[in-house]
Amino acid sequence: MVKKQIVLKALVCVWLVTLLIGCAATQKRESTGEYIDDSAITAKVKAAIFDEPSLKTLEIKVVTYKGVVELSGFVDSRQSVKKAEEVASRVAGVKSVKNDLLVK
Repeated sequence: MVKKQIVLKALVCVWLVTLLIGCAATQKRESTGEYIDDSAITAKVKAAIFDEPSLKTLEIKVVTYKGVVELSGFVDSRQSVKKAEEVASRVAGVKSVKNDLLVK
């Protein structure tokens, strides 16, 4: 009975270590926590852009990866391109902004 408990505890430990390694971040993959943080940053950036009166557009796509926000899509002017980048960079948690917006 004691050997069964030891084996069971060892298996549980191996399973937990495997689970933790599976959730770890790599250079090309985010951890679960980073994914959640990036999702929150994306939502905040989208809200900030939508709240900006000069940027009332649904044609700006926002993607966040490890705190780096990428803006893509279409806007009406160069001023809107700059304004969207400024608005995104002011959001808490944003490390940098990659601006790929195009003027229609």
